[in-house]
Amino acid sequence: MIVTRFAPSPTGYLHLGHACAAITAYESGDDFLLRIEDIDQGRSRDAFIEAIFFDLKWLGLSWDEPVLRQSRRMGAYMSALESLQARGLVYPCFCTRKDIAEEIARAPEAPQGPDGPLYPGTCRALSDEERTTRIAAGEAYALRLNARKAAEMTGPLSFTEHGRLHPVDPLRFGDLVIGRKDMPTSYHLAVVVDDAFQNVNLVTRGADLLPSAHIQRVLQALLGLPEPAYEHHRLVLDRDGRKLSKRDNAITLRSLREAGATPSDIRARIGL
Repeated sequence: MIVTRFAPSPTGYLHLGHACAAITAYESGDDFLLRIEDIDQGRSRDAFIEAIFFDLKWLGLSWDEPVLRQSRRMGAYMSALESLQARGLVYPCFCTRKDIAEEIARAPEAPQGPDGPLYPGTCRALSDEERTTRIAAGEAYALRLNARKAAEMTGPLSFTEHGRLHPVDPLRFGDLVIGRKDMPTSYHLAVVVDDAFQNVNLVTRGADLLPSAHIQRVLQALLGLPEPAYEHHRLVLDRDGRKLSKRDNAITLRSLREAGATPSDIRARIGL
């Protein structure tokens, strides 16, 4: 049985890109799950969750109950994070965004990742004593995965995308943040923990998230979690060729419906 999922964040209303992702996941498997990725409690709203349910049902989609909400699974993420910490794979980083930007500016040939220059590893070499002292003093910090140490521990890895094996680049995201002082997880850590918990064995998502398979495959190997297959689909773009985004006020399914659009119209607009 192929198990797929759609995992939106309730920080706004769904748009055409979300419709493409949800319908693709729904039609790609035998069992379709809905997950609400509401880790960001500052921006998540219950009203948006209800709107997600309404939009998906309007599109003709149904899913297994109960719907998983990440905000209620912090204990599971903490256990995973503690497992990585116990093996010395995680270290506290006290750098601010300004600190990191200044460090990168001093190294114009800094390695690049999918989201820009990689973290330069400033706090990786801090002594245990200094780390303990700064934490005790109440300094804010992020928890970063030591990518090179993780790569040494996992050895060579691959992931399956559209039926083809691809080698994993464990350093693609550098020493990525996987938790914070007041939050025991990040997007990548929560995703792999939840996919395993829900027995998701086929992850369908937009092509912009293809690089994420590299770090997620590393985390799966480190945590002893099963490896799903991946299928990344084309993106729905705006008139300027940019990916649709809530931050750019992409036209929502809600507004299209209010303007008279039908589910068939939505499928036609996204090429399904």
